[in-house]
This record gives sequence, structure tokens and C-alpha cells, in this order.
Amino acid sequence: MESFDVLVIGAGIAGATAAAHCAATARVALMEAEETAGFHSTGRSAAIWIQNYGPPDVRRLSAASRAFFAAPPAGFAAGPLFARRPVVTVAPAGQAAVMQAMLSEGEGLEPLPVAEVAAMGPPLRPGYAVAAAIERDAFDIDVAALHAGFLKAARAAGGVLALRTRAGRIWHDRGLWHAAATDGTVFRGRVLVNAAGAWGDEVAALAGVAPIGLQPKRRTALIIDPGQHDCSAWPLVGDAAHSWYVRPEARRKLMVSPADETDMPPHDVQPDELDIAIAIDRMQQALDIPVTRVEHRWAGLRSFTPDRSLAIGFDPDAPGFLWMIGQGGYGIQTAPAAGRLVAGLVAGAVAEALMPVVPLVDPARFRSARA
Repeated sequence: MESFDVLVIGAGIAGATAAAHCAATARVALMEAEETAGFHSTGRSAAIWIQNYGPPDVRRLSAASRAFFAAPPAGFAAGPLFARRPVVTVAPAGQAAVMQAMLSEGEGLEPLPVAEVAAMGPPLRPGYAVAAAIERDAFDIDVAALHAGFLKAARAAGGVLALRTRAGRIWHDRGLWHAAATDGTVFRGRVLVNAAGAWGDEVAALAGVAPIGLQPKRRTALIIDPGQHDCSAWPLVGDAAHSWYVRPEARRKLMVSPADETDMPPHDVQPDELDIAIAIDRMQQALDIPVTRVEHRWAGLRSFTPDRSLAIGFDPDAPGFLWMIGQGGYGIQTAPAAGRLVAGLVAGAVAEALMPVVPLVDPARFRSARA
């Protein structure tokens, strides 16, 4: 039996940032079922910070995280966490109304003459787009460095990272949560943070807590060589309907995605060949880039709550059980502020700047549907 103040289930980006922030004032154990932290979605993410991405709660947490990416604490990472990369959105004729709505609702999003897209590098096919927009303040995120930095911060503050420690049984007794690992070790603490990603509802079931209705969805990506094109300085480019996007990756390579969201059970997801073909076809309808070979392909799970907003907060029917799930595709860019929010909820002192987010992400909003 090992005693802590806070138990965190899952050592992906959600669990890592929760553990790092909570460890500043509490003794934390981070339980991870796999041999490495971030094996699933976090380790397969090629993240970019985009202010105009996601529902209102995500945008608030993204904005609140920006300063951390720009200036992380001393020693957090060996180098910068971000590199500027604008995001360009193009709209074929059938997406013109969607583009107009984006421009009217967006923050820091401005119209871009279609001719300037090709001038920035991407070989946009003539006639494909009738409108374009650019978000100049976006930036790439070094996901590996961010994740490693949070894990390092948690350990430096006395936190324990227990790898290969799958929770086989979870129960609440006399004010404490207990999580029994499959090797027989029992961890216990006043608060249990469910940061299990796609497995969030499964962890809740182990604990006897009603599920939220989490739905994991497969997202596919592939790497190609763009041939004669030097894409290293290109912006991220995608369509207004979010049916495809491309972004530079590994210097002169190009990452392509069909922006798919296929419902999946939680598992070690792999790419589907049809989605690979769809990604290439959609990209080539817009960009004049021959594809002779796919150099690498992968898939990850992006998990959403029923209303697609995050679920961060204590369960109204399970004292001390704190949800930290439903990050969808937003978990990396919201991580610094989301971790601060979790620590504030645990300590009973949420930062004033984050208070407006609390009702937006409160899991109690799903209570009636779970009854």
C-alpha cells in the first residue's frame, strides 16, 4: 500500500500536466499502463497551436496556455517549445459560406488573397479556391519536449511515475481512492484524476462511476516527399470544411491528413488504407503535388465528450473523482492551462483567470444523461 494525496491515471499529456501542477503542493502518483508514457495519442500528435480551433472552452484554455509556450519555466525544456507557422485556410466555392462564418467569428483571422497562397509556397491548383484566410499567430509545438517537461517537473516535485502499472481495480473507502495495480501494489489518495484518454469511461467503470459517454475517434496521418518542393517554410494548409490538411514535417517532408473522425473503441489504433487514399486524393485536388510513395503512416485516437467540450472537474456523484478527459484534438495546445485548472480544483483555489472556464468544462453537465 502506497499513500499519496493525488492519484493520476494515465501519463499522456493530460495526466502529465495534471501531475506536474498538482505535485507543487501535493504528493502525486502517476499510474501508466504502458511501458512508456504517452504511448498512444500524445506520442502520435503533431500539434500546432491555433487560437481559432475548437469550442469556447478550448479557445479560452488555449489562449491561457500561450504564455507558457512562449516562455516556459527555466529548465523545463532544452530548447524552445514552439516555432511560428501560420495557418492558411482555403475554401472551394461550396465552402464559401463556411469561410465567411470563420472570418466573422474568428480572432486574429484575416482574409488572404487566393493568389498569395501559392506565393507562400504551396502549389495551389488554379480554380480550386474562391477564398482564403490566414491566422498568422499560430505555431508548431514540440510535443515530445512539452510532455517530457511536465513529467520531469512532476518527478522533481516528488511525484512518482509508475509505468507498467495498469489499474485492475479501483474503489473508494473511508474518504480515500484506492487503485490496485495488476502486480498487487495498491495506490491510494484523497483525489483520483481520471486522465486515461480514450480509456476514460473504462477507468470510470472500474471505479463504479457512471460514464460520461466518451467517444474515441480515429485520426489518420501520413508522410510524403513533396518532390521538387521545399516545404519547410510553408504554412499549415487545409480547407474550410476541415476535410484535409497538410503541414511541413521533419524538414523537407509533408504530413497529410484527411482530418478523419471515425468512431473507434479504445485500442492501439492503426491507419486504414482507405483513409490514406482519401487523404492523398483530397490533398491533390487542391495542391499540385505528385505522390509516388507514402514514407510513413500512423493513426491516433482523439476522444470527445458528447458535446465535444472538455470534461475537467469533480464528478458530482463520486467524491474526490476528478475527470480530465475529452481533449479531442486540443489536448496539447490547452495542456499548460488545463493542468493549472486541475491543480486549482484539487486545492480548492482556481486561478481567477481560469474561473470562466470552470462551468464550461464541468462534468456535472452530463449528469441527467447518465442517470
